[in-house]
Amino acid sequence: MPDVILLNKPFGVICQFSPSGKHPTLKDFVDVPGVYPAGRLDTDSEGLVVLTGDGNLQHRISDPRHKLPKTYFAQVEGAPDDSALEPLRRGIRLGDFRARPAEATLVDEPDWLWPRTPPIRSRRAIPTAWLRLVLREGRNRQVRRMTAAAGFPTLRLVRFSIGPWTIDELAPGQWRKLSSAI
Repeated sequence: MPDVILLNKPFGVICQFSPSGKHPTLKDFVDVPGVYPAGRLDTDSEGLVVLTGDGNLQHRISDPRHKLPKTYFAQVEGAPDDSALEPLRRGIRLGDFRARPAEATLVDEPDWLWPRTPPIRSRRAIPTAWLRLVLREGRNRQVRRMTAAAGFPTLRLVRFSIGPWTIDELAPGQWRKLSSAI
């Protein structure tokens, strides 16, 4: 079986192996030849990245036709109530496309969450809230675009899971090799 690696990508890391003069890359954390990210996670987002050398698995993870659920926790600016999340649940227009409906719920700040370095900006006069979002597609900066379109810009974004895989027990920068794929 080709290698399948789960990495908890830290904030500020570019989701590629090739050098970037400005930011650390995946190579700074995972020194395993022949694996590549199955999908992307923005430099300013944190959490699960699946690495594999299996092209079919990469396609299955990243292609929206397979509808593999991806779970995110987003700290947003503002204080949405449950009804404010309806546009996310129905599917929201994002200019060049309409996002598919997402599962969107208000949650408490996850108790497993690590402090972010650097911390997010905070403003006394503007409250924040946490959302749990489950998407079955993944376009460029989609979660951030969706929450902004709903009126609640994302301040911090952590991908917790992709399909059956999670970042459970992985600190930022840590990774583990799986014994089998899905």
